[in-house]
Amino acid sequence: MPPTIPITADPSLPESTRHVLESISKQFHLPDERLHAITNQFVKDFALGLGEYAKPMAMIPTFVTGVPDGTEKGTFLALDLGGTNLRVCEVQLNGDKTFKLRQQKYKMSEILKTGEATALFDYLADSVDSFLTERGLDLEDQEELHLGLTFSFPVEQSALDKGILLTWTKGFAAKNAVGNDVVRLLQDAFDRKHLHVKCVALVNDTVGALLSRAYTSGGCLLGAIFGTGTNGAYVEDVKNITKLGNSAAAAKGGKMIVNTEWGAFNNTRSILPTTPHDNKLDRESINPKFQAYEKFISGMYLGEITRNLLLSLIDSAPPVLFKGNSTPVLNSHYGFDTAFMSDIEAATSVKDIKAVIVQNLGFEDDQVSDQDAEIVRWACELVATRAAKLSGCAVAAVAIQTGHARLGGGFSKDDSKLAVGVDGSLVQFYPGFETRLRASLRACVGEDVEKRVEIGMAKDGSGVGAALCALQAIKQNTRQPV
Repeated sequence: MPPTIPITADPSLPESTRHVLESISKQFHLPDERLHAITNQFVKDFALGLGEYAKPMAMIPTFVTGVPDGTEKGTFLALDLGGTNLRVCEVQLNGDKTFKLRQQKYKMSEILKTGEATALFDYLADSVDSFLTERGLDLEDQEELHLGLTFSFPVEQSALDKGILLTWTKGFAAKNAVGNDVVRLLQDAFDRKHLHVKCVALVNDTVGALLSRAYTSGGCLLGAIFGTGTNGAYVEDVKNITKLGNSAAAAKGGKMIVNTEWGAFNNTRSILPTTPHDNKLDRESINPKFQAYEKFISGMYLGEITRNLLLSLIDSAPPVLFKGNSTPVLNSHYGFDTAFMSDIEAATSVKDIKAVIVQNLGFEDDQVSDQDAEIVRWACELVATRAAKLSGCAVAAVAIQTGHARLGGGFSKDDSKLAVGVDGSLVQFYPGFETRLRASLRACVGEDVEKRVEIGMAKDGSGVGAALCALQAIKQNTRQPV
């Protein structure tokens, strides 16, 4: 329900209210020159991460050197540990760009997320065991099943089946895991339970999105997650990954998928458009000063930024919102869910917006005016638009890094389509997210390149992608053609 005129230009607003809203709008505004500067810094940070280890933009070599074309066949297990869910999957690749997926979700308690790592990985193994039992598979008389682990946290990989956990994100803080090989931790848990399952590949969910999209569409340049968290992985020339030094991977050359870990972009916040509401969120987070970019654009945080913004309007003098009244829900840390923002922006009338506010925030009908509803919608749109535009900067940076675009437009090395596989609740469900992202992309690399970018949902990138990575591991270990 776009307003007929910007709310900051509404003549019915008191002058003091209009002044407050205009001031906040300026803090969130991203003119083209700011988008260019952010994208340019992205490209510079890509180069730093490709050249040296232990940079905030980690640019992790995945040692995945092949991209599927849809002809691959086989049956594999996948274990997906993400921000909110644990899934065990059985993936049957049919060799014709289609697959058959069987899966089961398991709950992740806060105790598991923050307790001992051994307990966490034992639970992962128990879940795989439970899944296989429910499927009626007796592994005693079968060969080992190969499994790909989708692990959506920063790791430093030295092989397809080895990765050291750098840090937890997305609410996880399991003890005695950071600094250890997560594949070894999982395999040890399998072995303790005498499961005939071997973890042969470690894959980030963004790599999985790239591989899954490549399998179903015949190729892919970038896999990106815009959901609870955010990250991107793309296909890079090995010669540009100079930190590989004189390794066998460097000598082999060719292409390799790089996991950017772009959620940590600009942790210093030297160029990101930080507001007091962002600073408050960061200060109160479990990882202050880290994952800066993720905190600007991911679903885990957008509702909290908006909540901070709404509370500032309630507390302003004179009050701008709800006559200075709040509710226990709105006063609660993370009480304003990003899903509320989506529902509010999807509403087609002021009445519908008020219904969302009353239903979810604990206000009575007569406590929410039409003006309150319009201001809340404005706040949601402000935060979400900034998130989508910042997301577009990351996509633009990959197009520039891979030689398909030039900052500001006017250049591309060919006229081919640039396939981008995406996953995550924001890009899938949030109203107008892709449209706003594309507006930013167009501003950064020009309309000619933006038109060639095909953004498509990765069909279960975390599950199918992990299975494809397991297949890739077997190919590379047996020296079969990729």
